[in-house]
Amino acid sequence: MKKILLSAIAIMAFGFANAQDSETAGFSKGDFFVSGGLGFNSTKTGDFKTNNFNFSPMAAYFITENIALGGQLNVGIGKSEAGDSETKNTSLGINAIGRYYFTPGNAFSIFGQAQVGYFSNKMNPEFGEDVKTDGFNIGVGPGMNYFVSSHFALEAGLGILSYSTAKPDFDGAESTDTFNLNLNLSNVTFGVVYKF
Repeated sequence: MKKILLSAIAIMAFGFANAQDSETAGFSKGDFFVSGGLGFNSTKTGDFKTNNFNFSPMAAYFITENIALGGQLNVGIGKSEAGDSETKNTSLGINAIGRYYFTPGNAFSIFGQAQVGYFSNKMNPEFGEDVKTDGFNIGVGPGMNYFVSSHFALEAGLGILSYSTAKPDFDGAESTDTFNLNLNLSNVTFGVVYKF
């Protein structure tokens, strides 16, 4: 994993050193782009097994040369099995996204992202009552893009500083507040961007 990460950083650094302004590379005012993430994980310990799938499409529009505003949808589906019992978990979230690009017109660009959003999770145990949890989150983090063609770019997110709060929907429930600072190489995310 570290070799892949270091190779990606080296390619982006090389692109930064050789990037030239052109009409086809980089972003400009009026550009629209889509991106997103897709994930799946599965774990098993004895009779306990979990499977989770998530999908997070994003779209944004450049209102100025450096600023893009947009939104992101987060959808998650999961299932846990322990012996003969099963629990299903679904989640839905929506984020408002703002990005500031430091070198938007180049093939290589660094950006800072801020986001605020709402999310809802629902657990459906096979035996027992459903549990619904609602909450909101806010976060900031850095990232970078490198255009490999006039419309496609590789993207890397480099961690995030975030706060979230969530509260189950039943009487007497207390909220769970979470503060995260993840700026290490284990929290790097990769994606593909398509510019219209």
